[in-house]
Amino acid sequence: VQLQASGGGLVQPGGCLRLSCAASGSIFSINAMGWYRQAPGKQRELVAIITSGGTTNYADSVKGRFTISRDTAKNTVYLQTNSLKPEDTAVYYCNAVTILKHYWGQGTQVTVSS
Repeated sequence: VQLQASGGGLVQPGGCLRLSCAASGSIFSINAMGWYRQAPGKQRELVAIITSGGTTNYADSVKGRFTISRDTAKNTVYLQTNSLKPEDTAVYYCNAVTILKHYWGQGTQVTVSS
């Protein structure tokens, strides 16, 4: 499984970004896809996940502001981030889970600053 993430950038507080993650390869084996983030000096944390059945789950810190969705025809998962806060600044990583292992895409930087 290969993952290609895009959509990060610099945005002012209160702004929004849409992150995309396109999957290729053995996509039939994917059970769930999600987004993690890692801020400087902090551990990587789960932001949002969507299962192959469409069930979603979010970190408490982003509930009501972020939305994860997918386009199965494009094998792509999206993370719509709204009402961004400076504490959302981090490198965001796309993740895919199969029975055997986790796969990671390259990170995309999200910076929230005025």
